[in-house]
Amino acid sequence: MEIFVSNIPFAAKPEDIRQLFEPYGAVGRVNLITDRETGRPRGFGFVEMPNASEAQAAIEGLNGTQLGGRTLTVNEARQREERGGPRRQRW
Repeated sequence: MEIFVSNIPFAAKPEDIRQLFEPYGAVGRVNLITDRETGRPRGFGFVEMPNASEAQAAIEGLNGTQLGGRTLTVNEARQREERGGPRRQRW
């Protein structure tokens, strides 16, 4: 199951997020999203947990908890919606 985590402190590393989720079960992958142009963290990411019941326990246990002075929002990731219209060329 893929879990969406937002409001992550910008200084957090993937290892920090993994340590947060591991008490609830096995963590497959942690992916913190960075800005494409600057490489800076965007404050959200995804955690993959192979066991759905462990993932659900992590969502319930970690949603609303504090990390680095910020309150995390943790929920099941949804499929990305297709954006309409043509893509704008970047300069």
